[in-house]
Amino acid sequence: MCTIDFQNRTQTSFKLVPYRGNAPAVQDIVGSQVDIMCGEASGMLPHVRAGTAKAYAVMAEKRWFAAPDIPTAGEAGVPGLGISFWHGMWAAKTTPGETVERVGQAVADAFADPAVRQRLFVAGHEIPAADQQGAAALDALFRSEADKWWPIIKAANIQVQ
Repeated sequence: MCTIDFQNRTQTSFKLVPYRGNAPAVQDIVGSQVDIMCGEASGMLPHVRAGTAKAYAVMAEKRWFAAPDIPTAGEAGVPGLGISFWHGMWAAKTTPGETVERVGQAVADAFADPAVRQRLFVAGHEIPAADQQGAAALDALFRSEADKWWPIIKAANIQVQ
């Protein structure tokens, strides 16, 4: 998705190589089999620091706390280019509300734990603010991301395989 958005914003065109996960794509970047990819920053930073990959930009509105020396896409000359990597916990729609609430509270409790916060920080992950951790906030995030990416998916005629 990120590379398609990049092509659209820069009016460039190059062959897209689909991967079944991030690990094989990272292997091909490090091995110089492909020239460019949009990968999760926390997974790419060790390769950038080791000199086996080069970072052009972070795909965020502001610089990433774990690599403040890497510019944003806007600073690098592609304003509006950005993709957020986020994680969510999902349950079947038939899951009882009290179960969803209990799991949500357990996640909030884990995020409040200093040891968990430190481990996530060291891994380069930002913990969302408390008001952005519940089911309603995840639903709002999911809907806003769908609204952003669905037109790009349709325009590129991307099909699930």
